[in-house]
Amino acid sequence: MSHLAESILSAARAMPEGGLLSPKEFLHLGSRAAIDRTLSRLTQEGKLLRVNRGAYTAPQAGRFGARPPSTESVVQAIEARCGEMVVASGAAEANALGLTTQVPTREMFLTSGPSRTLQIGSRCVELKHGNRWQMLLGKRPAGQVIRALLWLGPEAAPAALKQLRSKLPESEWEAVRGARTMLPSWMTKVISEAVT
Repeated sequence: MSHLAESILSAARAMPEGGLLSPKEFLHLGSRAAIDRTLSRLTQEGKLLRVNRGAYTAPQAGRFGARPPSTESVVQAIEARCGEMVVASGAAEANALGLTTQVPTREMFLTSGPSRTLQIGSRCVELKHGNRWQMLLGKRPAGQVIRALLWLGPEAAPAALKQLRSKLPESEWEAVRGARTMLPSWMTKVISEAVT
C-alpha cells in the first residue's frame, strides 16, 4: 500500500463515526489526480465509502463485519463541516411526535445548504434545500411541530395541534406560538385558532 493510501486510511480511522474526508485535505501529500485515484481505489476495495462528490467516510467495524456509518452521524458531520443546519423531514417529524404511524420509506432531511443525494452504503439519503421558516426553531420539539404541520397540511393540522397541546411542554408551545408570524398564512391561522 502506498504512503498516500496509508495516510488517507489513517486519517479516516482517526475520525469519529460518519466523519467526512475531502480530497483537498491531502493536497500536501500529492497531486490532486493521485489523491483522486487513491480515494477511488480505496473505495473500490471497500476501505472507504464515497458519500457524495468529494466526500468520503470510513466503514465501521461491527460484530458481523464492516457496516456503513449511521445516517445521523453523517448528517452531524455535514453540519459541523459545512456549517449547515440539517433537520428531519416533516414525515419523519410527524412520526416522531406520534401524529402518524407511517414510517417514511425514504430518508429525507431539510438543509440550509444545497440539495444533494448522499449514498451511505446501500442507503440513499436525500438532503433537500429548505426554506428558512421550515428550519425555524431547529431540532427542538417546537421545530419538529412546524415541520410536522407542514407535512400534514391544513386539513389535518388542527387535530394534530390538539393532540400535541397536551404533549408539548409549555416552553415549546410558547415557541410555536411565537414563531407563527414567520410561517405560511394557513399555518399561522391554524396555530392562532389552537391558542384560543
